[in-house]
Amino acid sequence: MIAFATLLERLTLTPGRLAKLALLREFFRTEPDPDRGWGLAALTGTLSFPLAKPALIRALAQARTDPVLFEWSCDYVGDLAETVSLIWPARDDAFGRNSVRTPPMLAEVVDGLMHTPKAELPALLEGWLDASDPPVRYAILKLMTGALRVGASARLAKTALAELAGGSVSVDEIEEVWHGLAPPYAELFDWLEARGPRPDPQDAPVFRSPMLAQPLEAADIAALDYAAYCAEWKWDGIRVQLVSVPGGRRIYSRGSDDVSAAFPEIVEAMGFDAVLDGELLVIRDGEVAPFADLQQRLNRKVPGVALMEQHPVAVRLYDLLFEEGEDLRALPFEQRRARLEAWFATHRPPRMDLSAVIEAADFDTLSSLRDGARAASIEGVMLKRRDSPYVAGRPKGLWWKWKRDPLTIDAVVMYAQRGHGKRSSFYSDYTFGLWRDGAEGAELVPVGKAYSGFTDAELAQMDRWIRNNTTRRYGPVREVAPGLVLEIAFDAAQRSNRHKSGVALRFPRVARLRPDKPFEEADRLETLLRLIPS
Repeated sequence: MIAFATLLERLTLTPGRLAKLALLREFFRTEPDPDRGWGLAALTGTLSFPLAKPALIRALAQARTDPVLFEWSCDYVGDLAETVSLIWPARDDAFGRNSVRTPPMLAEVVDGLMHTPKAELPALLEGWLDASDPPVRYAILKLMTGALRVGASARLAKTALAELAGGSVSVDEIEEVWHGLAPPYAELFDWLEARGPRPDPQDAPVFRSPMLAQPLEAADIAALDYAAYCAEWKWDGIRVQLVSVPGGRRIYSRGSDDVSAAFPEIVEAMGFDAVLDGELLVIRDGEVAPFADLQQRLNRKVPGVALMEQHPVAVRLYDLLFEEGEDLRALPFEQRRARLEAWFATHRPPRMDLSAVIEAADFDTLSSLRDGARAASIEGVMLKRRDSPYVAGRPKGLWWKWKRDPLTIDAVVMYAQRGHGKRSSFYSDYTFGLWRDGAEGAELVPVGKAYSGFTDAELAQMDRWIRNNTTRRYGPVREVAPGLVLEIAFDAAQRSNRHKSGVALRFPRVARLRPDKPFEEADRLETLLRLIPS
């Protein structure tokens, strides 16, 4: 457990991707089985302990410390696991000294959380915390809650595994067997270290790394041979991969997360033997709803009947990767598209349709169509080379994404919250608002949150301003006096009953700081409302 705790601490404090990769690779190289496998499972989010709830951690801490002091500390720190790991007082032994015991091994903690009866868990956890120093306590508690937040994605962990193999195995090959494996991944490590064969997923519904597009810039447009490409709409939903094979049915997100349970009506419609690439959307009466409607369905383990009826989802299909076991990815896009159209004409699965190819004689015509796309819940257009195979990653020149230009507003920072990972010591997550007339004059109403779009120097500058202009604190959140103006870029706006302002933004991010603009001259809510398509 000590090595895993050290890994989490160093990942949190290490900003660079290459440095994080080196830490992960060294952990997988030096830690024994099964600890490294359980560590991999924790980093990739494949561990779950149904009986280990945050309420158990909170109750133990309140019993061991002053409850009021604990609540104040938890509000100030903003993270339950971090608070408990720091405030936890170890019990004294019979001689009045702090008990000193050996911290548990990672495999011991996993086994205990999996198999210990609920009534015995408090005593088990107390013993572990008493035997551990703060970093190990923190790792144990984060393992329990599943919210590591150390700036290392599942993809990064798999990239480190590929590097462990010395170049003989690619990260995409690991992805293709991943969902046929189970922790602690002994056969995976045997394969990577050349002690065993490649794991055979057989007919398991595994994920294939998707093909991604490069953003189309002005220089690319000038050199583009438009006749060599097909154009499609870039729909404003979430990219999904539908895998329906003899071994099961799965819906995967672009990042390989299994989201099948959240969309049971789509799984039910997958009565075929194929692997398809498409966009998950809320569609009512043939019209694509704003992304805010789809958000109501995201991150829900089991959707209710009413939610499914109010926000009906469907998949708009882009590509056919496998048909009845035949791998079509090496075929040119035009041939795959023809196969997709023929397949769809034969099967016509419910809750699915084809993303249409845009008929535009030249690039200028396509540009005009793109400019008018915002009102139809379309992000822009895709350009796909007619002869392009379906290859993992983001190869240059095969697929282009040409998103519509963002909208912007000048907004006032209202609240700030500390970030995660390398930004955990900075107030880097901002809630911003616009002016509207209230009963007592002009008032700010929040319209969105943003946590990206600025440099490290700007982040430090903003953090100092936040700390010097705080008026109230709500746990990890600070309310600040009006004064800091940000130019916010966003893709679209739509009305929302869930927000005080009555509007929600799609992908808001900081375009630039506006120290030149007085906060009284920031935009009004009416300005934003006029940007919503009627």
